[in-house]
Amino acid sequence: MKNKLINIPPIPAVLIAIISVQSGAAIAKGLFPSIGAAGTASLRIGISALILLSVYRPNLLKIAPKQWKFVIPYGLSLGAMNLVFYLAIERIPIGLAVTLEFIGPLLVAVLGSKRLIDFFWVLLAAAGIVLIAPWSSNGIDILGVLYALLAGGLWAAYIILGGKISKIMKGGDAVATGMLFAAVLIVPFGVMGNGLTSLTPKLFSLGIALALLSSAIPFTLEMKALGQLPARTFSILMSLEPAAASIFGLIFLHEYLTFNEILAVFFVVIASAGSTITSRSKK
Repeated sequence: MKNKLINIPPIPAVLIAIISVQSGAAIAKGLFPSIGAAGTASLRIGISALILLSVYRPNLLKIAPKQWKFVIPYGLSLGAMNLVFYLAIERIPIGLAVTLEFIGPLLVAVLGSKRLIDFFWVLLAAAGIVLIAPWSSNGIDILGVLYALLAGGLWAAYIILGGKISKIMKGGDAVATGMLFAAVLIVPFGVMGNGLTSLTPKLFSLGIALALLSSAIPFTLEMKALGQLPARTFSILMSLEPAAASIFGLIFLHEYLTFNEILAVFFVVIASAGSTITSRSKK
């Protein structure tokens, strides 16, 4: 698995990571009634850490102080992002949560943009967010919205730190080590909330699928992409997340799209396709 993932070019790697993550999110939301959001996050992060550590086997004793400086906060932001995002989708639809969460990567793209064409793609993606955001409230859980926005801030930190660590550490070692620290931070929440005490063999097997789809596979692919793409290009590509989340929410959770959400999907897909074309033209 490791060699096949490593050989995937950066742009397809991001797209596969998006599909994988949103498939996992649908599975995760189905686990909430049994083990809760914190228990689900703990199960995902804990199993992911075990998988990645066994696959990449990073030598923790040989990690340099400069690498520790970035890989620890990278892992902590990764773990916190996942827990907070699960707390958000426990209260609001996945498509809405991912759209609000994307404000973080969008800010990274805006701050890193220097060319006019890059700024145009950001504006187009932003227009999609404006269309799908809950301006009229309409019963939307405010705490869920706040959780999604906080997850967006953590997502921005993950992108920035991931870009830095990918330049000074092997991608697999960085992801595995980061996931170890994510597990140290998040698993205690699942234990304290008693979510992990309700595990059955079926739930554990779903947890393995969740770990592979939501963490082990996409974070490895994203680390590879972060090492080869500018942070702003990676961020705009990730604007496909609301579209994928809405589609998977519809298919697996029957969370239906409104007209504005369909229009938002169109905007973010065009923005992502445009950023892909222009990033290739620069090389």
